Amino acid sequence: MSETPARVLLVEDDDGIARPLVAALSSSGHRVVRVATGREALVAAREVDAVVLDLGLPDMDGIEVCRRLRRDLGADLPILVLTARTSETEVVVGLDAGADDYVPKPFRLAELQARLRALLRRAAATRPAVGQVVVRDVTVDIGARRAWRGGVELDLAPKEFDLLALLVSRAGNVVTRDDLAREVWDTRWMGASKTIDVHVSSLRRKLGDDPAMPRYISTVRGVGLRFEAEDQTAAGGSG
Repeated sequence: MSETPARVLLVEDDDGIARPLVAALSSSGHRVVRVATGREALVAAREVDAVVLDLGLPDMDGIEVCRRLRRDLGADLPILVLTARTSETEVVVGLDAGADDYVPKPFRLAELQARLRALLRRAAATRPAVGQVVVRDVTVDIGARRAWRGGVELDLAPKEFDLLALLVSRAGNVVTRDDLAREVWDTRWMGASKTIDVHVSSLRRKLGDDPAMPRYISTVRGVGLRFEAEDQTAAGGSG
């Protein structure tokens, strides 16, 4: 049975484990990004569909990495923990930190791939099965999780796609930061968090938008964001 190709982040500092894993996942069609530290993982995870996370990292405990990923990126990102910690207490701690599944070392590649495949299927099954939304020259296919501007497909990270889909589906209306946090990240927005701003900045860049004079995503200060149903640049719209 073939796997659904996905962008997979492998967080593993041991080259002897990482190399065959990267090869196996790549041979299944996945685009694999490998990092060796927790801090790298917290950044790279924003651009992938699933994470395979070793807990024994050199700079920070993998449990803390898992906890932060779940807090910052919400419930939708599949996290598969890979570890030599196999006691019942340690497994429970990992699951409580936000891991979706737990594979003990040593492991069989076929089992790990099967577990990852199951997590990706589960994540795909929770996505709304709806059609395309078209606003001006931007098309978003919710069911296929693909988006285009001017006929050119956009290479979006999972949360960038979710953010664009939400804004486009409510084009012309303001979406509050509370709504963005709840519907995209499945969490409550905290004013000090830069998560929303980072994703908006990246999404604007991929749309070719100028935050000083936006054509697509406008900031309504103190409230939230609005995807413009009409081109605002001729009218001198502000960012």
